[in-house]
Amino acid sequence: MRAAEPRRVAMVEDEDGIRESVCFALEREGHAAVGYADGRLAWEQFRDQLPDLVILDIGLPGMDGLELCRRLRAQSETVPIVFLTSREEEFDRVLGLEIGADDYLCKPFSVRELLARVKALLRRASLAATPDAATTAPTTAGPLEIDADRYAATWRGHPVRLTVTEFLLLEALARRPGHVRTRDHLLTSAYPNDTSASDRTIDSHVKRMRRKFQEVDPAFDAIESVYRAGYRLRIASE
Repeated sequence: MRAAEPRRVAMVEDEDGIRESVCFALEREGHAAVGYADGRLAWEQFRDQLPDLVILDIGLPGMDGLELCRRLRAQSETVPIVFLTSREEEFDRVLGLEIGADDYLCKPFSVRELLARVKALLRRASLAATPDAATTAPTTAGPLEIDADRYAATWRGHPVRLTVTEFLLLEALARRPGHVRTRDHLLTSAYPNDTSASDRTIDSHVKRMRRKFQEVDPAFDAIESVYRAGYRLRIASE
């Protein structure tokens, strides 16, 4: 049996040490990794052939990561894109522009955590391309349905576009609706390979996740803050 072709992952980062170490780690995982230090040079290559996944720094010479992401999204709605950012506020702007990143990590980040995100996003993209692929049955909690294989969620039948990180947080809350999950528990669920993430990171993700659910249901209030404790998923009986 012929071995599967390695997935092509592009790393666009102008810091040589970060770019080279990530490319090395990707290749050890069996991916075909290629690094670019300049956003414009990367785009010239992407116009001819898109990689299977793109990792983008925001501050790039030639063309910044935001513009490169916009152009990638104009060319493909499905290629997974992960942003690397020095500040969470930078990614707030990305979301405000709705340019379509699939996930992000803040610097300094764990390479193991980045590899876990790459693996999850490539799996999600692969299953999306083969909708009839056999998977486990989705889990339901009231009007919420979550598909752990595809990292996908629906609320009252409407799909909610979540990053992998947001999905992992939602899944942790949905395992025991009504029970409080501490921020430490949620950190372990969403960042199992990264000790640099903080409580503030969890709060930021929950804020964005609520906003996404409210886009499909303005009355959504099922993710409840519990003062000095954490969060819980409150599902009312239908």
